[in-house]
Amino acid sequence: MHGLRCAAFCAILLCPLPTLSSTVFRCEDTKGNVTFTRQGCPDAHNQSLQQAYNPTPGSGKPVPLAKPRKASRESKKKKDDYELTVIGVKQDGCGNHLSSSERRAAIIKQQIRLGMSRSDVESSLGKPDKVTEQNGQTRYVYQGKKGNKRNVSFDEAGCVKGKAKR
Repeated sequence: MHGLRCAAFCAILLCPLPTLSSTVFRCEDTKGNVTFTRQGCPDAHNQSLQQAYNPTPGSGKPVPLAKPRKASRESKKKKDDYELTVIGVKQDGCGNHLSSSERRAAIIKQQIRLGMSRSDVESSLGKPDKVTEQNGQTRYVYQGKKGNKRNVSFDEAGCVKGKAKR
C-alpha cells in the first residue's frame, strides 16, 4: 500500500505543467528575412527575444486573428471594370504548348502530346525499352505486348518533337 502511494505521489510530481507561454528568439538576417526559433540565432543574424502567449483552446475569450477592413469605394467597383494583365508566364522549357491540366490528363490517359518533356513521357509510359540518339535528337522506343512499337522523338531541348508515332 505504501509503494502504491509513493508511486502515485511521484507520478503527480513528475506530470508536466501546461506551458501557456514561451520565450522564442526572433532572428533577422542581412536581407531582412525573419525566423523564429527556441534554439537561438546564427552569428550573422540580429537576435531579439519574442514573448509568445499561446492560450489553451477554450480558456477565455476568443482572440481575433485580424480585424476586417472596411470596404473602400474602389473595392465596390464591378468586376467588369478591371482588365486582366499577365505580368509573367512560367516557361516549361517546351514552348508552353500544354497547360498543367492538359499535361496531367495526357499522362493519366497515357497519351503523348507535343510539348511534353522526357519526364512527362516516362510518367505516362514508363521507362523506354530502347533509347537511341542521333544528331542531338533522342528517340524513345516502347515495345508493345502484341509486337507493335511506339516511337517518341525529342528535340535538342528534350521536348516531344512532332506527333508520337505508333
